[in-house]
Amino acid sequence: MVEVKGVDVEEISRRYEVEAKLIDPETICVEDWVRMKCQFGCGGYGARLTCPPYSPTPSQTREIISGFKNALLIHSHNSRKIKEAVPEIERELFLKGFYKAWGMGAGPCNLCDECDIDAGCRFPRKARPAMEACGLDVYATARANAFPIEVVTSKDQEQNHYGVVLFE
Repeated sequence: MVEVKGVDVEEISRRYEVEAKLIDPETICVEDWVRMKCQFGCGGYGARLTCPPYSPTPSQTREIISGFKNALLIHSHNSRKIKEAVPEIERELFLKGFYKAWGMGAGPCNLCDECDIDAGCRFPRKARPAMEACGLDVYATARANAFPIEVVTSKDQEQNHYGVVLFE
């Protein structure tokens, strides 16, 4: 297991009611095709500042990830917990001296009923792009780090949601 001085993964998991794991950022899989799933398959494309085409491109995301030594992969069966935990953990790490902390959440932002693209984000301290909006292959990343994830074929099935916080 990867360890980083000053980062208590068990405490983070307990406090935010998520399963967190320190991972090597090199295990984060970024693929160009993932963003196409947003454009051709999600009604949120272009409707939120945290979604494509406003979110970082896969090329930008690869470049961003390459500048980090640590990552915290966060899992929950509840997407809301991921969306709430990611910016809080990011801030917590920043305040511990990891000034290069930046996170990505799960799914489209739902902080506003309608995103005002022209006026800018009303909640910049809480809103984060989804991993998939930035080109992260969530399935490959979760599997590479021994987390559960399968394609959900029914709304009755348990879902696995992920977020990640990069830091150093």
